[in-house]
This record gives sequence, C-alpha cells and structure tokens, in this order.
Amino acid sequence: MTKSRGVAVLGAIAALAAGTGTLAAHHAFGAEFDKDAPVKLQGKIVKLEWVNPHTWIHLEVKNAKGEREVWAVEGGTPNVLLRRGLRRDCLVPGTEIIVDGYHARDHSLKRANGKDVTFTDGTKIFLGSSGTGAPYEAELNRSKEPGRC
Repeated sequence: MTKSRGVAVLGAIAALAAGTGTLAAHHAFGAEFDKDAPVKLQGKIVKLEWVNPHTWIHLEVKNAKGEREVWAVEGGTPNVLLRRGLRRDCLVPGTEIIVDGYHARDHSLKRANGKDVTFTDGTKIFLGSSGTGAPYEAELNRSKEPGRC
C-alpha cells in the first residue's frame, strides 16, 4: 500500500509540474511589453497566427529609413476576438491595417502588443488581451465597439 501511495504522489507531482509550464507561458503585459513605448504600425498583413493563447498578426511596415520590415503584433485569444466581432477572415494577407500598441521591452525586437486594429474603412476593433495589466484595460471596460466582419 505504501508503494502505490508513493507512486500516486509522484504521479500527482508530475502532473502539477507539467501544468506549470503551460501556466507560465501566459504572461502579464509588463513582463514582455513596454507601456512607455507606444507604437503605431501601418502596413499589409503578411501572415496571421490564429492560435491560443494569443493571436499574432505579422505586418510589413516601412521604418523611418523607408526600409520594409515585418513586425509581429500580439492580440487577444481567438475566442475573445471573435466575441468582439473580429474573425480570422478579416485579417487575410494583403489586408492593409493600422495597429496601435506597445513595443516589446527589448526594443531590438520587431514585436508589439496590439491595442487596436483600424481598417481602411475606419472600423476600429480592440485587439488586446484583457486581464494582463496593460495600460488600456480601463478603456476596454468602457468600450462597446461594434464588430467588423
């Protein structure tokens, strides 16, 4: 009986350890992004990753020197974006958009946390994740934006 109890305890510890890696992957805004470094990116979508725990929009933009570079913009989960009225087929490659957001803490990276996405017709949808401590959380709670697609 003692041996099987020990095996059960080891199994429970292994299950908890496996689950911790998943939990650690979901980060707070301040762990990766700089609230004091807002960015505005305008360009065409080159790739979309519609995956959990965050969507990623890869956007080709021109930098200050006029050179093209691709930025990865993190958004909320697919489910959250769907509830806001933003479907995957609204973000197909070639679509021109403007993203307001915040640069990664490591400013050498072409990575940002997206706050809003604005389409060429002027439609704006909140793109960010909630519950992460991002500086726009209060605005999200007041906002009732209509869906786009």
